[in-house]
Amino acid sequence: MSTLTHFDDQGQAHMVDVAAKVASHRIGVAGGRIDMLPATLAIIESGTAKKGDVLGIARIAGIMAAKKTSDLIPLCHPLALTRVAIEFKVLHGGPAESSSVLCKATVETVGPTGVEMEALTAVSAALLTIYDMCKAVDRGMTMTDIKLLEKHGGKSGSFINPATSHYDKA
Repeated sequence: MSTLTHFDDQGQAHMVDVAAKVASHRIGVAGGRIDMLPATLAIIESGTAKKGDVLGIARIAGIMAAKKTSDLIPLCHPLALTRVAIEFKVLHGGPAESSSVLCKATVETVGPTGVEMEALTAVSAALLTIYDMCKAVDRGMTMTDIKLLEKHGGKSGSFINPATSHYDKA
């Protein structure tokens, strides 16, 4: 098992030195979901939310959050991102089931460290934005399943989370 990299030999938190690492094309893909009442999803899809285009604004929030990850997560490196893409997929529930919006964020860079945290931050911010924009009609929305789906690049190579089936077409 690998050791935790954000602690020095004395157990003190520190920012990992990536100066000697080789720059490579890095990709991080994360996903998450927000469950809501079917009526809330109907408002989102119809474009009648009082605050505007819910998914459009959530997409921009996710992109902005990916770019600001190092300002939010103390030991993350500031990265020059080359791409951030946010995708949504709606899942309609039945009369007794909740409906959901799935979010998938793909973040890329060329550099010495990965973009997993940027992808996870993008998903989190996008889902929080959906909550914020719809909370007036549905305070019971639940954000869940936020996880790393894939990462590629770097010395450790690729990782593909086996629990990605919901996100395949997001």
